[in-house]
Amino acid sequence: MNLNIKNPQKYTAVSLFSGAGGMDLGFELEGFKTIWANDIDNDSCKTHKSWSNSKVIVGDINQIDYSTIPDSDLILGGFPCQGFSLAGPRKIDDSRNRLYRSFVELVEKKKPKAFVAENVKGILTLGNGQILKAIVNDFSSKGYNVDFKLLNAADYSVPQDRYRVLIVGIRKDLPSNFKFPEKSKEKISLKNAIGHLSAPEDDDICMAPFSSRYMSRNRRRNWSEVSYTIPAMAKQVTLHPSSPIMKKLDKDLWEFGNDSETRRFSWREAALIQTFPEELEFYGNVVSKYKQIGNAVPVNLARKVAKGLYNSLESLE
Repeated sequence: MNLNIKNPQKYTAVSLFSGAGGMDLGFELEGFKTIWANDIDNDSCKTHKSWSNSKVIVGDINQIDYSTIPDSDLILGGFPCQGFSLAGPRKIDDSRNRLYRSFVELVEKKKPKAFVAENVKGILTLGNGQILKAIVNDFSSKGYNVDFKLLNAADYSVPQDRYRVLIVGIRKDLPSNFKFPEKSKEKISLKNAIGHLSAPEDDDICMAPFSSRYMSRNRRRNWSEVSYTIPAMAKQVTLHPSSPIMKKLDKDLWEFGNDSETRRFSWREAALIQTFPEELEFYGNVVSKYKQIGNAVPVNLARKVAKGLYNSLESLE
């Protein structure tokens, strides 16, 4: 796939990516060349390989010898936050923290100019804010000035409400003028994003029954609006705006209208809402495709952050 690169690719990146590599792709489009990437999911790695020229390693990062990972200007990634203790700063021995520890250790060992990590909105309040404070202090102790900000992807040319915390660290020996991106003046509607697509084949849509969890709240937005967050679980993917309006019956209980067909977004529509290029090929079955797309950072959100970081690094030269 030919990418429309905005800047010369003069900075290198190593990535512990998630999903189909939306963060990597966004940074690639703004002048960062991904040279090495890793994910434990085989289909995600195949998708990543379809657009990048990086060395993509399938497997558990904890089983990889760090000496085989190349030095780079930037390290990208994300990590789950479920393993952090609510009672104390961190619960290091929780197995769910392994990816976080690997991220920190890789940054400490490789000493890139910068790193960028992404996490869910809930990390701001986890442990009354002490968890995020501990994470910032951890990276700071490795030699980085760290800043973070809650961003809604809908404010950055993504047709979707999706709140994520971006954590950016710049090595302390490098003066930095990095700033998080300004909000876009206009939002992109579902009509603008996917209105041109033909009706999908049934094989491209999750056709599973709608659970009581699914019916606990409204799942539909209009063509003129942005989408709800695209989830990674196929069964929870929200409704296409051609679906009838949902009606509230009671607390945590909604029903579908009956004046037209009710269907979820297809995986291709979900990919466009996540601002992946329309021509990008995704590998695996339909459930895997939804998972890769829903786990990814929206490409356009990543691009906005990447542009600011690129300009910051340029100012050092």
